[in-house]
Amino acid sequence: MSRVLFLLVPGVHLLDLAGPAQVFSTAADFGHDYTLGYVAEQPVITSAQGIPLQAATDWPALGPDDLLLVPGWRSLSLEQESALGPDALRRLREHHAAGGTVASVCAGADALGRAGLLDGRRCTTHHDLQEQLAARYRRAIVVRDVLFTLDDRVVTSAGIASGIDLALYLVAQRHGPAAAAQIARDMVVYARRNGHEQQHSAMLRHRSHLDDTVHRAQDVIDSRYDSRLPLADLAAAIGVSDRTLTRLFTRATGLTPLRYQQTLRLERAEHLISHGSTVDHAARTVGFEDPRMLRRLRARPTTVAVRQP
Repeated sequence: MSRVLFLLVPGVHLLDLAGPAQVFSTAADFGHDYTLGYVAEQPVITSAQGIPLQAATDWPALGPDDLLLVPGWRSLSLEQESALGPDALRRLREHHAAGGTVASVCAGADALGRAGLLDGRRCTTHHDLQEQLAARYRRAIVVRDVLFTLDDRVVTSAGIASGIDLALYLVAQRHGPAAAAQIARDMVVYARRNGHEQQHSAMLRHRSHLDDTVHRAQDVIDSRYDSRLPLADLAAAIGVSDRTLTRLFTRATGLTPLRYQQTLRLERAEHLISHGSTVDHAARTVGFEDPRMLRRLRARPTTVAVRQP
């Protein structure tokens, strides 16, 4: 998604727009190739919070790598149709048909429904609007009580702040979970939540804390998880003692630094094995000198670490 184009509707909720925009803007600050744009059917849109927003009325050319996102607007009922006219709905359909991704936050799902993009697809919206969405678009598969859904390049998210989770997920899909974790940390958004299940990646799953020392240690481990990383070297890189690092790390994540590194290795190894790699090859690729260590880790019961208060 080199270009992220926001389609604005009168009464747009600021956080529906600003949350995802901040994620992709921060991604660009970190060197990822994103250009943000804003388009509407009129040059000035007044937000639900009363702030006027300027937008282009001429649509830029979009390619299949680009994202077209409709933030939600203030609406007590989906019967109050958005101001989007047939041209905007046609552009939503054409972008998806050309291989592009379309997304919505909150009531923005109604725009995708009006464009015919929810038919036969999983989708969601704000919990106050879910039943209305299901009644209005009977061919849609409305999923309740989830943060976001993805189905054939149609991405929908629940209310307001869930747009941040959706955007972080899309960044993780394209650039990896470490990039999403870096952006979330910069935004001081530490609870990276997945759509409807436990976070897939340990890089995100164990980042829901506010300890900057531990985040810096995780940054080092994330980038060097397949290398030998003695605790003393890691602690020195962070500027604390071995004992302090272990204590802080365990309190914040529920894991020791070594167990966290092993978790990353195991996760990557499982991915390689699922794609045809042998256990021995996967073990050596992720940094285990002895494949027996990987076999022992795979044999352990799966547990979920609980962060200590």
